Amino acid sequence: MKKIRILWTDDEVEALKPHIIFLEEKGYSVETCTNGNDAIDMAKQCPYDIIFLDENMPGLSGIATLKRIKEIRNDIPVVMITKSDEEDIMEAAIGSEIADYLIKPVKPKQILLAIKKIVDQRRLITEKTTTDYQIEFGKIGNMISSANSFTDWSDLYKKIVYWESELEKSTDPGMCEILKTQENEANTHFSRFIAKNYQSWLQPGNPNPPILSNTLMKEKIFTRLEKNRPLFFILIDNLRYDQWRTIAATLSGVFKVVDEELFCGILPTSTQFSRNAIFSGLMPSAIKEQLPGFWTDEESEDGKNRFEEELFANHLARKAMKIKCSYNKINNAAEGKKVNEKLQELMQNDLNILVFNFVDILSHARTEIGVIRDLADGEPAYRSLVRSWFVHSPLFELLNMVSNLDVGVVFATDHGSIRVQNPVKVVGDRSTSANLRYKMGRNMAYNPKEVFEVTDPSKIFLPKSNISSKYIFATNKDFLVYQNNFNHFAGYYKNTFQHGGISMQEMLLPVAYLEPA
Repeated sequence: MKKIRILWTDDEVEALKPHIIFLEEKGYSVETCTNGNDAIDMAKQCPYDIIFLDENMPGLSGIATLKRIKEIRNDIPVVMITKSDEEDIMEAAIGSEIADYLIKPVKPKQILLAIKKIVDQRRLITEKTTTDYQIEFGKIGNMISSANSFTDWSDLYKKIVYWESELEKSTDPGMCEILKTQENEANTHFSRFIAKNYQSWLQPGNPNPPILSNTLMKEKIFTRLEKNRPLFFILIDNLRYDQWRTIAATLSGVFKVVDEELFCGILPTSTQFSRNAIFSGLMPSAIKEQLPGFWTDEESEDGKNRFEEELFANHLARKAMKIKCSYNKINNAAEGKKVNEKLQELMQNDLNILVFNFVDILSHARTEIGVIRDLADGEPAYRSLVRSWFVHSPLFELLNMVSNLDVGVVFATDHGSIRVQNPVKVVGDRSTSANLRYKMGRNMAYNPKEVFEVTDPSKIFLPKSNISSKYIFATNKDFLVYQNNFNHFAGYYKNTFQHGGISMQEMLLPVAYLEPA
């Protein structure tokens, strides 16, 4: 294990000999200098692991030295040490991105704690996280084998997402691989759970179904409407629960999460079916039967979500609800800024629906554009990219604008996505749908053991283009590939994020109610 190299800059360095001896006995390598210019020169020559810097030195001040060091080596953590606790000095140091701040006189153990907190932090976090996950490993395994309700699966998925986030902090790749194995096992069991229970949830009279796409408005939006208090319903297309947790953390201090749970996205877990069901309050087959002008069949070249606003208006009419509302679909930053410019107008509404398509656009771009695939190579990078979009988006700007107003905010999504790995061969004719996670058609050949098949779509309230049409769904991390040029497409789509099938990531979806902090 390499020695930690420390640079300590103080014009009274001779008085620090007891501290230096103490650190050297602990195994650290300590170099010293007495002024800012020497510290800058030494930082140029050596990649120190940490620098202790006296704020009050003759000549170049500690703050000025700090800024120069940051220009040279922004990656070296700097701990500022000063005799003064004046607020302006602290703010200047913190604004220059110091790693820590100590006030003289400092004790050797204070210095040691600062080193461990900063330099040893990653190692200590890895050790602690690894130990904690090892303890949880058996509990997660038991949860997988015993889960038999939607609540059980929601709790299990939340726990898996939590440990994904925690293990990101670790430098031990072995623990991440073990968690992926558990996640894969969970998705296999979850697929069986859905195959066994999904149809029964949709039947009238079911005493305890989960919230589904078609009941989301009734359960989570209409119940939040209050007189003279605008409600913003923000739906981010193709947002997974782990990505939502990243966004929620970013909103900390601006909004507080009052209520959060998971609801169940309907099958197929794609925008055409799930989002139309959310806004209409109807299952897809009912939309096609009752409102045929607002349903677009699979084989059509037209957009599949052109009538969301009309479907929602029909939903309100069926419920005899008279509310003042707006609907905006945002595909880019310019459209988002135009919405923000209408804030005063939006504040006059009972309900404002904002649909943001960026994450879905990102998912498709990652499949088709190599540089985007490189930027979002794995799950942590994909979450980071979504967070980066959010903090620089008109949506975040809007939320900051309304954070001082009397409003409520509901966040939700229409479906999630999963990073597919395993190609499954399917034979179909020209009328077979093109989605990689589900297929609808009448002349399909496949191994029924490799998919979840629905030979009678009416049982799960799905429309069909032909009397003999049926649906098949990919489960876990599988994706459906035609036999023609199988190897090419199997290689092209492997490791891409897809949706439409059965997995926790696609079906267990966040809905959260927030109020200004």
